[in-house]
Amino acid sequence: MIDMRFGPQVCGDLTSAASREWLVPDGLGGYAMGTVGGLRTRRYHGLLVVPGETPASRQVGLVSLDPAVTLPSGARVRLGAHEWSSGVVDPRGFELLERFDLVDGLPRWRWRIGAVVIERELAMLPGRSCVAVVHRLVAGGPVRLELSAACTWRDAHGERRADGPTPQVEAVADGAVVEGAYRLAGPGWAPEGQWWLGVHHREEANRGLNADEDLWYAGRFVGELERPGDTVSVRAWAGRLDEEPPPAAEIVEAARRRNRQVVAAAKPADDVDATLTLAADAFVVRPGGRSVDVVAGYPWFGAWSRDTMISYEGLFLCTARADEGRELLRAYAATLSEGMLANTADTGRVEYNTVDGTLWFLHAVSQHVTVTGDTDLGDELLPALRAVIDAHVAGTRYGISVDPADGLLAQGAPGTALTWMDARVYGVPVTPRTGKPVEVNALWINGLAGLAELTELAGQDADELWRRHGQATASFRERFPSPTGWLHDVLDAPAPAYPLGGAALHDDDALRPNQLLAWSLPYAPMEPDEATLRRVGNGLLTPLGPRSLAPDSAEFVGRHRGGPAERDGGYHQGTVWPWLLGPYVDACRRSKMSVDDVFIGIEAHLTEYGLGSVSETADGLAPHAATGCPFQAWSVAELLRVRRKGQ
Repeated sequence: MIDMRFGPQVCGDLTSAASREWLVPDGLGGYAMGTVGGLRTRRYHGLLVVPGETPASRQVGLVSLDPAVTLPSGARVRLGAHEWSSGVVDPRGFELLERFDLVDGLPRWRWRIGAVVIERELAMLPGRSCVAVVHRLVAGGPVRLELSAACTWRDAHGERRADGPTPQVEAVADGAVVEGAYRLAGPGWAPEGQWWLGVHHREEANRGLNADEDLWYAGRFVGELERPGDTVSVRAWAGRLDEEPPPAAEIVEAARRRNRQVVAAAKPADDVDATLTLAADAFVVRPGGRSVDVVAGYPWFGAWSRDTMISYEGLFLCTARADEGRELLRAYAATLSEGMLANTADTGRVEYNTVDGTLWFLHAVSQHVTVTGDTDLGDELLPALRAVIDAHVAGTRYGISVDPADGLLAQGAPGTALTWMDARVYGVPVTPRTGKPVEVNALWINGLAGLAELTELAGQDADELWRRHGQATASFRERFPSPTGWLHDVLDAPAPAYPLGGAALHDDDALRPNQLLAWSLPYAPMEPDEATLRRVGNGLLTPLGPRSLAPDSAEFVGRHRGGPAERDGGYHQGTVWPWLLGPYVDACRRSKMSVDDVFIGIEAHLTEYGLGSVSETADGLAPHAATGCPFQAWSVAELLRVRRKGQ
C-alpha cells in the first residue's frame, strides 16, 4: 500500500497535522477517527463512536485518552492535544511527535521526549464496537504513563454541555462503565469526575455549526513502563459489556491481519490499488450485525441507495466481494415500490425520493451478472426489474414518467430535487432540474438495454424492451446535442420566468458533467466525440475530478465553504466531485483518448485529507482544497473501478 508516513515537520505543524484525518471502522457503521496531530477538529472525532440501528445513528462515547509521561527526573510531560473556545491549544503534544504512520490501515504515533520514545497503536475489533489502544515504550525509561479518559455519550451530530445531566460513571474491577452504554478497561484506574469546559472543534466552526462542547473527565489509567517493549493498554467497548474482548495487542494484530487479507483477496495491481481496496472496505458494513449495507461517507453519512448503487461495482466487484454484493442487491430489491428503489436515508425512514437511484440499481444488477456470470440472480430479480420499467412507462411518484412522444424519461414536482444534484437551501431546491435530465435518460437507455440482455439470458422475449431502447436512443441522439458543442443538461425544462407547470419550456445547455454518462455507461446512447470531450474537459476538469458547473457560468460558486446555506447553495454549482472522474475516464477511453495523466492529482490526494481515501468534494477553484466528508464511498469506488479497468 501507499507509504503513509509523516515526520515532525507535518506532525509538529498544527495546520498540517490537524488537516489530515485517519479512520478505523468497526464493520458495523461505527468507527474511531481523528487527526495526525491528535487534535479533535470535529464533533464526530472520537476513539469509540458506536453504531446504532442505522448506519447514521451513531453515538460518541470515549472521546480521547490523553497521555502524560512522568520521566525519571520527575518532570511530567503531556502528549495530548485540545483546542479550547478561548483559542488556546493546550496541551500541545503534537510538537513532540517525531512520526505518524498509517500501517495496514491502522494509525501509529511516535513521541520523543529526549531519550524517551513512546509509541501508540490503535485498532478496532472487526465486527464489534470495541477499540484497543496500545502504548509501548520504544526507548529510554523507566517512566510512568497516565491516560486521562475524556468521555461523553451523545448523538454524533450534536454536542453535550455541563449545564445538562452529569454522565453516570460506574466503577468496575478494571475501569468503569459510562452511562451504562460502554465500558473502559485498563490498568490502575483512578476515578476523577469533572467537566472540561469549552472544547473547540475548528472544522465545525468552518462549517458554520456549533463548534464547542464540554467533556467529562471520567478518570485516568496509570501504568509503569520499565524497559523498552513494555506496554500499557486500554480497551473500550459497547454492546455486550460483560463479554470481555481479547487483549488489546491481540485486537491490533487481528485487525492488521484482517486488513491484509482484504487487500490480498482483491489481488491489487499496485500500491494505489491496494490502498483503495482497503479504503473501500470501510464502507461495507453490517449494521446491527444484520444484512450488508454501504455507508455513503464518514463521519456523518449513513446509507443512501443512490450512493450505494453508484459505488456497487467498485466496492463489491473490484474487491472480491461478489457474494456480499449479491446479498445487498437482493435486500435492496425488496424495497422496490411503485417501480422506485427506497432511499433509506439518514432520517431512518424509508423514503422514495430519487429519480436515478432505481436506474443505478438496474445498472448494478446488470454489471453484477455481466462480471460474475451469476445468471441465477438475474433470473430471480427479473420480474422486479420488469416491474420497474412498467411503472416508469405508466408513471410513478413525482411526475416520473416516460414521454410517449420520444420515449425519454421526464421527472419533477414542486419543491423536489430528485437527481443526484439534490441540494436544498431552506427547503428550496438549488438545482431541481425538472424535465428530462441528460444523465437520467442515459441511465434509462442503459437500463433498458441491460434488462433486455438479462431477459434474453433468461430465455424470454425482449422485443418490447429493445423497441423502447431504440426509440429513446434515437430521441436522445436527436435532441440532446446542443449548438454549444456539448450536450444539453436538461430538455423540456420550465423556462426561468415560469413556475413549474408553466407554459414555456426550454432546453438547458449549462456545461455540467452529467452528460458524461451519455458516453460512459456500458449501453451509452452516444459514441463519444473527442472534440466534445475536450470541450467538456477544458471547462470542468480539475486535478480531483470534474466540477459540477463550468467557471464561466453566472451561477458558478468556486469555494464550497461557509455555513450550511452557503455550502448547500454551492454544492452542485461548481464544486468538484471526485466520483465523476469515473465517467470522465470511461468516456475518454471509449474515444481512444489517453488518460494516463488524469490520476496524478487524485492519487496524491490520498495522503492529503482523509488518509488513504478520497474526499466527497473539493473547491472548484485552485488549489481545489478538499471539502465534505474526508472518506466518501462513491469517490473511492469510482477511482478504484476505472483504475482497475485500465490495468
